Amino acid sequence: MRTSSVRRTALAASAAALALLVTACGGSGDDQDKADEGKGKAAPSTSAAAPAKTLTAAELEKAALAQSDVKGGKVATKLPATDDIAADQVKSEDAACQPLAHAQAGVAQGEPAATVKRSFTGDPVKPSADTKPEDALLAALDTEKVLINLASYEGDGAEQAVQGVVAAAEKCAGGFKATLVGEPMDVAKVATGDAPEGGDEGAAVTLTVAADEGVKAPAKIVLVRKGSTVVTFSAVNLASMATGKDFEVPADVVAAQVGKLD
Repeated sequence: MRTSSVRRTALAASAAALALLVTACGGSGDDQDKADEGKGKAAPSTSAAAPAKTLTAAELEKAALAQSDVKGGKVATKLPATDDIAADQVKSEDAACQPLAHAQAGVAQGEPAATVKRSFTGDPVKPSADTKPEDALLAALDTEKVLINLASYEGDGAEQAVQGVVAAAEKCAGGFKATLVGEPMDVAKVATGDAPEGGDEGAAVTLTVAADEGVKAPAKIVLVRKGSTVVTFSAVNLASMATGKDFEVPADVVAAQVGKLD
C-alpha cells in the first residue's frame, strides 16, 4: 500500500471512526473468516441471581475505569463530543440491527437508570529509525481505541440489554447499514465470538465494516453484565482499518473494568 493510500485510509478511518465514536470497522477478510470459523453463536452465559441493586450515576463513576487501573495506555474520564454520541444520533436502516449500531457507537441499550462513559487508547509501538514511511504511519496507528459505557438498569433491563444485542447479532449476520452522526456505516457481516468471562452474562460480536479503498475492517463489541449493570466495550484499531487485519480487544482493560464492579 502506498504512503498516500495509507494516509487517506487512516484519515478517513479517524474521521469516520474516532469522530463518530470509532465506528467504521468490522471483521477482516479471509483472516477474519478463518478466525470466526468454529466459534459458537453469541449465546450469552447466564446465571440466575437475586435482583441486584441499581447503581446510581455517582456509584457508576466510582466503578468506572481510572488511569490507575491500567498499566499502559490512556484513560479519558471526560469524552470529547466526537466520542460522546447520543442515542438519537445513531440510526440503523433495519430496526432489528439498532442494538448493534448503538453498541458500536458506545450508546447504552434501552432506557438505563444511569450511565457513565470512559475511553481507553493504547500505546502504539514506536517504529525503528529505518522503518519505511508507510510502515511507520501504520505503526503509529496500530493501537486500540475503546469506548466504554457503564449503564445501570431497573428490573430486568440489564438482562434485556445483553439479550437484545445477542438477538441482533443473529438477525443481522448478513450485515446492515446505519448512520452515525449523519455519516454512513456499511456493515458487510456480523459474527459472534466466545462470551467474555468475569460477569453474570456476556457477549462478543465482530462487525465487518467497509472502510476506505475497498478495505473490510474489524470493529469489536464486548458486553459484560454484572447484576443490574452492563458494561459495553466498543473497540477499533486504526491500522486495522487501513489493512483489514484482525485485532483483539485489550483483555486487561476488560478485566480491570469488570473487576471494579465486584
